[in-house]
Amino acid sequence: MGYLDLHSHVLPALDDGAPDLETSLTMLRALFAMGYEVVTATPHQKASQFLPSLEKIRAAHAALAGAVPGLRLALAAENYWDEVFFERWRAHQIPSYDDGRAFLFEIPPEELPVSFEDTLFHIAASGKLPVMAHPERYRPFWSDLERLARLGGQAALVVDLGALAGNHGWREKGVARKLVAERIAHAVATDVHAPSDLRAAGEGIRWIQKKLGPEAVTRLLVDNPRAILAGELPDP
Repeated sequence: MGYLDLHSHVLPALDDGAPDLETSLTMLRALFAMGYEVVTATPHQKASQFLPSLEKIRAAHAALAGAVPGLRLALAAENYWDEVFFERWRAHQIPSYDDGRAFLFEIPPEELPVSFEDTLFHIAASGKLPVMAHPERYRPFWSDLERLARLGGQAALVVDLGALAGNHGWREKGVARKLVAERIAHAVATDVHAPSDLRAAGEGIRWIQKKLGPEAVTRLLVDNPRAILAGELPDP
């Protein structure tokens, strides 16, 4: 059974990910060669920066779906915690994984949004499954991983593989490795933006294999991502 990626920027010309179709295909073929059987495209949805329309996203997805035999291209979005996100939440229109319960989000790295945990609780209580992208980046949690672990009781925490390899900074690497080793994180993802990111993703997988063993690889890259994609919060 192949890996499942919950976070990638493989769709062409939508955000700071793949600039064109050729690069998208290069990335997808490389991911398939690494062992992925499902890759979820999660283009940014962020006010005043990257806010491609649903029509453009679906057109880019349709152009790539089925392009790599044996690889399924799922669709979601990386939703930034901003006014657009809240407008969509109130309208029950948050872009989600395959239009299901679960949705990917990110927050500012320097400080938590006002009433963040209370708001997240209400979103989860409404029937959604929040999925936090790269929790290792958020500085308010660096000295309080127990707080992040409590948050994991209502939101899936998905660490970047590149962070495990040290590509995002030494502090982020240390936090990412603790989240994975101490079973606080529910899953890992590539968050690939360019072909050059794939090497670090592979290094992250090898670190899990070496330090935590094959069971952890299966849990973090297959079983738990599959549950999250289906809208279920797995055990870390």
